[in-house]
Amino acid sequence: MHFVDEANIRVQAGDGGHGVVHFRREKFVPRGGPDGGDGGNGGDVVLVGDESLATLVDFRYQKNYRAERGTDGAGQQRTGRSGSECMLPVPVGTQVFNEETGELVGDIVSDGQRLVVAKGGRGGLGNVHFKSSTNRTPRQSTEGSSGERYALRLELRLLAHVGLVGLPNAGKSSLVRAVSAARPRVADYPFTTLQPVLGVVRVDPERSFVIADIPGLIEGAAEGAGLGTRFLRQLARNKLLLHVVDLAPPDGSDPAANVRRVERELEKYDPELLGRQRWLVANKMDLVPETERQDWLDLLAEELGWPGPVYGISAEADIGLRRLVTDIMSELEGERESE
Repeated sequence: MHFVDEANIRVQAGDGGHGVVHFRREKFVPRGGPDGGDGGNGGDVVLVGDESLATLVDFRYQKNYRAERGTDGAGQQRTGRSGSECMLPVPVGTQVFNEETGELVGDIVSDGQRLVVAKGGRGGLGNVHFKSSTNRTPRQSTEGSSGERYALRLELRLLAHVGLVGLPNAGKSSLVRAVSAARPRVADYPFTTLQPVLGVVRVDPERSFVIADIPGLIEGAAEGAGLGTRFLRQLARNKLLLHVVDLAPPDGSDPAANVRRVERELEKYDPELLGRQRWLVANKMDLVPETERQDWLDLLAEELGWPGPVYGISAEADIGLRRLVTDIMSELEGERESE
């Protein structure tokens, strides 16, 4: 299935049913009073969070959604039936915007959460409501009101605790494969990962976190190069960013310069991302002699002026992974306690 993180749809709630004019017709009651019932309410259009969904692809093929109209009232003060809701399952992490105003309508952040995006019209009043001492036989009723109609834009933002950033082929996919059950494609050429991949990292039976492999960023990503803005958008909800850098890039480039390239794209897109909690993860540490590894890390951190933690790992040789995931789990648990 293709990863689709944005879709435009139109929704229309059901109209309310009409109230009716009706009079009692009973034996031995020559002048029966009014008993026209109210119309039923129109159905709402409701988005429902579904954690089993991973994309918005279904909304690419069907654009228009409409809830059921309420039925009209009837005699004997019978109220019409309310229209059925139009329920639309969406992935957890979906944000809903009004296409015309750009306003955020709501945010689906949990499984089963309901968000009414278009309210059904109210049913009209039957003539029983218009009876008075001076109007014994009212012949007026009201029509049901129209349901709300909107053009909406849906955007999916991954709900992962940890997001991986870095240049293409920096080793992000290899890291996800090594620490979780997720199986993103891994190869010796750039852009192996063409869509975000989520993996669950289980530190022990009772403790786990979700990690997101965000496709590699390239120069101009903040302006949309290589679908960069779509990928950068996925970092919005990550509590912790791991900046993965290849210590021995195939093109012979400088690892510190590669870190700065990605930082420039993060800052262009949203300066707040640079202020987010970021850890530097140097991959392919197995290519460095064990006695020199810490010196390499210290030198890289000093050259970058890196303010946060720095880790040396090898996703292929299983070096430093246990320490990394344990420290991540401790950091996330500390954040939860402070919140």
